[in-house]
Amino acid sequence: VQLQASGGGLVQAGGSLRLSCAASGRTFSSNAMGWFRQAPGKEREFVATISWSGGSTYYANSVKGRFTISRDNAKNTMYLQMNSLKPEDTAVYYCAARNTAFAPIRSQWECEYWGQGTLVTVSS
Repeated sequence: VQLQASGGGLVQAGGSLRLSCAASGRTFSSNAMGWFRQAPGKEREFVATISWSGGSTYYANSVKGRFTISRDNAKNTMYLQMNSLKPEDTAVYYCAARNTAFAPIRSQWECEYWGQGTLVTVSS
């Protein structure tokens, strides 16, 4: 089972990026998924989560209104559209999934599956 995060890169402040998280080895269509990030020298933090159906989404206050999480269960893929990027968004972004079907993600400790991370660098 593998989660493969991609789409990171270098972007200027105010720009946009779209991250993807492709799952392989099993389907996650019944599982909540989420994005977390870790900035240099800081703890990993919650960014956004999405329910198994895509009907419920949650965002950290710091990204609300700028980031949009979505998923395509037919493609077994989750996305994070990031707009109006700020230098403080610079971090390694990780995608994750919870193993328990139909259960929400309330913290990163409930996620059993993790991608390898993709680096987002926002220049000022």
